Amino acid sequence: MAATTTAAAIPATEKKTTVTGSTAGLIQSLRYYGPKQLKVEYVPPLECKSDEVRLKIGYCGICGSDVHEYLGGPIFPPKAGEKHPYTGAQLPITLGHEFSGTVVEVGKNVKGFSVGQKVAVIPALDDRHYGEPPCFACRKDKRNLCQRGAIYGLNTLGGGLASEIVVHSASCISLPGTVSLKAGALVEPLSVAWHCIRLSAIEKGQKAVIFGAGPIGLALLMLLKARGVSLVIISEVTDLRMQQARKFGADHVVNPLAQIEQTGGTPSKDPVTALVHKLTDGQGVDVSFDATGLQSTLDAAIASTRVGGTIFNVAIHEKPLQINLNDLSLTEKTLMGGICYTREDFDAVIALLSDKSIPAEEMITSIVPLSKAIEGGFLELINNKATHVKILIQPDE
Repeated sequence: MAATTTAAAIPATEKKTTVTGSTAGLIQSLRYYGPKQLKVEYVPPLECKSDEVRLKIGYCGICGSDVHEYLGGPIFPPKAGEKHPYTGAQLPITLGHEFSGTVVEVGKNVKGFSVGQKVAVIPALDDRHYGEPPCFACRKDKRNLCQRGAIYGLNTLGGGLASEIVVHSASCISLPGTVSLKAGALVEPLSVAWHCIRLSAIEKGQKAVIFGAGPIGLALLMLLKARGVSLVIISEVTDLRMQQARKFGADHVVNPLAQIEQTGGTPSKDPVTALVHKLTDGQGVDVSFDATGLQSTLDAAIASTRVGGTIFNVAIHEKPLQINLNDLSLTEKTLMGGICYTREDFDAVIALLSDKSIPAEEMITSIVPLSKAIEGGFLELINNKATHVKILIQPDE
């Protein structure tokens, strides 16, 4: 899941890791009780039912949506005193939806998985997980839009920020031997980006601009280059993320705020749009990806796109934005959006990881033990967001 995070710095001493209870027969778990209420606890393991598998967690990434929940949730989890209508989950919730693991138990009706197998997990639930007939979206192979949708680690009984989890076998995808458990934990955020790229229909040899070089923006960059896109321009305002964009193969990186300062604050054209037009003979790119979610980046994305091109919204917005539909109608540009992923996206990403087409593990900027996930993960991302791409959490056990 993609999300943007904006928050004032929080002292790293504000939240201390709390480990409670006896550990005998229990699993280590990061539990979410509400805004700024996280605890590392030991909780009873879930039953592994006939169509489920039990996984020993390898690694789990912290997503921007997890940080949003910590700062101001519950957003996706049920409110205090309520239960999720389909999963029955209620606070506290075990967080974590970007994870990989090793199969340690297999339900009696499960086919195709065995103990010791490495897997990535599609955390989005659909009708299959409840034994319900497929809804309209599921019948159209758009399970990411299922009317009974839920997400492991946000509104279910288990999450990836734990030592183990029980998941439906339909959620598991086997990892080939060439893909590590570290890379396996990156499949979910990479699949978010691949889903947007696939829906945009951008082709080899075409040109693109990406607004924002956070984790999803960098994932878009790597995957676009792997797809054969000939020109990828990045718009980013922080120095370290600009460096990361260059490292991951951006053809051009521009800081629009720095460009505005150099012109005395009154540029005749948005700096990103100006660079795009300069590099495309005034035509604009084929596809603009907005992974920032600001009014200014949406405006620049529309202006940077050629006639008949596509503007793809990747970001989750904190407030409504304005748009003049004439900017689309008079140039026949298409504005699109996407959410999550499908099995098709996971398969494509795993194939790219397997043949080393993308340097995914270079996205990992820190690996933190689960017992230190609050201060070393959540608070680190809040206070030093620009220094990280992806923090992975590893169980202590």
